[in-house]
Amino acid sequence: MYYMTSAAIMIMIISTLMMVLASTLSKKSIIDREKSSPFECGFDPKSSARLPFSMRFFLIAVIFLIFDVEIALLLPMTITLTSSKITAWSSVSMIFLLILLLGLYHEWNQGSLEWAK
Repeated sequence: MYYMTSAAIMIMIISTLMMVLASTLSKKSIIDREKSSPFECGFDPKSSARLPFSMRFFLIAVIFLIFDVEIALLLPMTITLTSSKITAWSSVSMIFLLILLLGLYHEWNQGSLEWAK
């Protein structure tokens, strides 16, 4: 028990020393204006690099990710067809597809799929 405690203490001391050493060695000593500015063909930027993003684009991206995951869930259904009962498989797949279609209808009804108004 004493051996394990002393080994754990030594490991913590060595890891703390390594973290402190890495932190002190990684600091920049000279701050250069040209190196800290964003690179834009050698010219100073005229506007802010932080432009607001379109919420429409974000919403379309989230919808795409949701339907992408749903397709990844649909693909194994064809493999499980051979190892399951046809009635159970068809009922589960129909319920899953119905949920997908209801979600698509809701997004379409809310106007989320229209890019420009």
